[in-house]
Amino acid sequence: MQTLRNLGATRLIALAAVGLALIAFFIFIVTRLASPGMTLLYSGLDPADSGQIVQRMEAQGIPFELRGDGSQIYAPQDQVARLRLSLASEGIPAGGSIGYEIFDRADALGTTNFVQQINQIRALEGELARTIRSLHQVRSARVHLVMPKRELFSRERAEPTASVVLSLQGGLDKGQVSAIQHLISSAVPGMKSKNVSVIDSNGELLARGADDGEYDTATSEDMRRSYEARLSQAIEQLLGQTLGAGKVRAEVTADIDFNQVTTNKEDFNPDGQVVRSTNSIEETGTNQERQGANNVSVANNTPNPPGQDANGTSGSSSQTGRTEETINYEISKTVRTEVKAGGEVQRISAAVLVDGIHQVAEDGARTYEPRSAEELAQIDALVKSAIGFNEARGDVVNVVNMKFAEPELIEDSGMTLLGLDKADLMRLAELVVLAIVALLVLLLVVRPLLGRILAMPSVAPANVALGGPAGQLALPPGAAAALAIPGPAQTQLPGMPATPSPSDAEAIAAEIDQMIDINQVEGRVRASSIKKISELVDQHPEQAVNLIRQWVYQEQ
Repeated sequence: MQTLRNLGATRLIALAAVGLALIAFFIFIVTRLASPGMTLLYSGLDPADSGQIVQRMEAQGIPFELRGDGSQIYAPQDQVARLRLSLASEGIPAGGSIGYEIFDRADALGTTNFVQQINQIRALEGELARTIRSLHQVRSARVHLVMPKRELFSRERAEPTASVVLSLQGGLDKGQVSAIQHLISSAVPGMKSKNVSVIDSNGELLARGADDGEYDTATSEDMRRSYEARLSQAIEQLLGQTLGAGKVRAEVTADIDFNQVTTNKEDFNPDGQVVRSTNSIEETGTNQERQGANNVSVANNTPNPPGQDANGTSGSSSQTGRTEETINYEISKTVRTEVKAGGEVQRISAAVLVDGIHQVAEDGARTYEPRSAEELAQIDALVKSAIGFNEARGDVVNVVNMKFAEPELIEDSGMTLLGLDKADLMRLAELVVLAIVALLVLLLVVRPLLGRILAMPSVAPANVALGGPAGQLALPPGAAAALAIPGPAQTQLPGMPATPSPSDAEAIAAEIDQMIDINQVEGRVRASSIKKISELVDQHPEQAVNLIRQWVYQEQ
């Protein structure tokens, strides 16, 4: 307590400040070590999505940091994966889009028709994107519509088209992609599903937007590879049930014709006659002509002329008849239109590699035994049945028994050190750096600061002091101890107590030497004592002169 009192208020305040700084520093280090590292959870967020994510994290009590004006959210490193899965199950983040609420805004009266059309397209794109994002496998979607205008005095009108960009959190099959195409084509007037192209965020084309049954080079190549992979997988699964997993390797090459052929054919059967219509016409006519007797002719001048009746008149008669029949026959005709779709298999070649039989003896020795010809024949029959073998088509199947190469065991070289992965090593390096920083602060900052604060003159005994007028002490006890030297007991200054005896002075000097270690403080205490003595001499010149006189008398 006496040492603390002698330090003074300034030094005590300095010590308290250093102590508080050390406590705060170590609290920071402990907090830094105890708190998990913050890792980017999401970036480029819409404000609406960012607000929903922050609300979910606050409800769960998870710490977070907002950066980039709220577009970036950081979360503890050990909880990032779980947070992404839980938020994805709720459809967050959904991505911002504008739908028909764009028309809720109070626009100015001077809005042009062009602006209204653009807003309509934007609203339609936003609504379609929202609908597509409702699918479980779709994380975000963007829809671009092209609505061409019909030119004046033009009979032809361009069809609208659309392109869709999907960010997936799973996979979409052909049926789901086709459903997206039909969804957009049904929502946009005049659009056909063939005019909708769909791609994913990786740049892979999911739908080409071609007509049904229309193939291009890329489509036909994909279909051929898919067909070959399906046959190869079927062979390996079939034989793997008996030979064992990894004992069969199959490769299938298919020659497929993707040409489309349309055939129109008309067949006429002359034997298959059918009466279509019958038209019959029958006509009968009689014609008579009479002539009077006054006709001048040779016949009339002969007695009883021929053709003259009793009345003396002559005449002629005629009768005609006509019958016409028209029958129309319909010859049987067969009209056949045959469309031959592409994708006809022309030829299949299958190569099947089969491993032999490996046996392990009691002593651990491994032996290899090839398979028998009978077993290979059975495998050949199974392969032919699996691929739909057709000899007339020129299909080829080869089954070969060879020893498979045994995989070499490669030791893990190492992405780990002493069982620690990269993340653990980085964490350990961070701890070591913080420990080194703390040690340097203690050695280079705290220790010299405490040494300077504690550097002070030693405390002298209470009975060693210089007297002043009216019985007051002229010098503080520390200064008196520094100035005290052994001398005769009878010599003293006026107003001062008796000078200590030589034995007491020697004891005091020994105590002073014991309290002050010159080698450790490197002269700092002595310099402070000299400075203190100079101040005392300036303040009390008479007492200092009397003390010097006493020293001079003692030497004489």
